[in-house]
Amino acid sequence: MIENKVINIIQKLISDILDNSITHLEAEKNLNEIHAHFKEITKITGYDFSIENMAAIPAAKGKALGLNFAAQCLLDYKRTVKFLRAIATVILEKQKIQPNTLIKVFYAGCGPYATLFTLVAPYFKPEEVQFSLLEINKNAVISAKKLIDSLDLNEHIKDFYTADAITFKVPEADTFDILISETLDALLYRECYVPILINLLPQFKKDIVLIPQNVILNMSFVSETKNEEVSKECDLGSLFNVRDAISGIENSKGIPSQLPVFKMNLPSLNMGFYDTFLLDTKVHIYNDIWLTRNESSLTIAHNFKLEKPFKNSAAIFTYFMEPEIELKIKFE
Repeated sequence: MIENKVINIIQKLISDILDNSITHLEAEKNLNEIHAHFKEITKITGYDFSIENMAAIPAAKGKALGLNFAAQCLLDYKRTVKFLRAIATVILEKQKIQPNTLIKVFYAGCGPYATLFTLVAPYFKPEEVQFSLLEINKNAVISAKKLIDSLDLNEHIKDFYTADAITFKVPEADTFDILISETLDALLYRECYVPILINLLPQFKKDIVLIPQNVILNMSFVSETKNEEVSKECDLGSLFNVRDAISGIENSKGIPSQLPVFKMNLPSLNMGFYDTFLLDTKVHIYNDIWLTRNESSLTIAHNFKLEKPFKNSAAIFTYFMEPEIELKIKFE
């Protein structure tokens, strides 16, 4: 275990981040300082070049981030701050609804720093909140356990599983109040958020609070010209809503190889004006807490060139989970 002085410093940094009054720059400074302590404790920096730490981990569907990239998530500043505040808010709300009752959190994909545990648990007493953690990467589990032990947070842990969240059966699933799935990438590419939800969500009670609550992909046509008489971006709306897409799937039948095809009819536009189409990821974390375009690595917008002349009337979107997790698009 590290010195109590260091633990107290980290706890103060966390408390300040959860205080909504501090600025983004102040929160960023705090996270940098926390990262400095975490990498000293775990010896995982997130930026070394060893193959072992960089390699993605194969899952039943898709891949989990390698150790380095998972560690870097701590420094995805707005994402970390918004997730932390959302989780703390949900716990406090649960305490009001069910006072003097232990709140149970299931956290899938915790990575080497178990960030959404190690930066939330110190804010609460172990008799108030208990976490069960799940991680597929055995080296990430070793790192996270070392960090949790050093921060004297073991009393907040109920269970720690090394397993694939896509196939894992949760013991006593109906006792949990909150489900965290830190298993995302922009455009839902490669990582396992969708199949994990298909597996995990039906195991929990219907009023489980999921964080993030949803992921929505949007499409726009974008112009690179400077003609101010016409909008430079035409928002075509949602092309993929994860919660809607998985709502009718029965996990007892296994995870499908693809989700139902979505067809978006395209408006009648002067397509000679538009040069690219843009795909946008919006992460609905909790209530009014969202990650929007380019606030995070999760919401980086991606532009794709439109072939000219463009005479198509619809876009067809198919989300595959075999042989790789990816969203495929074609125009017709």
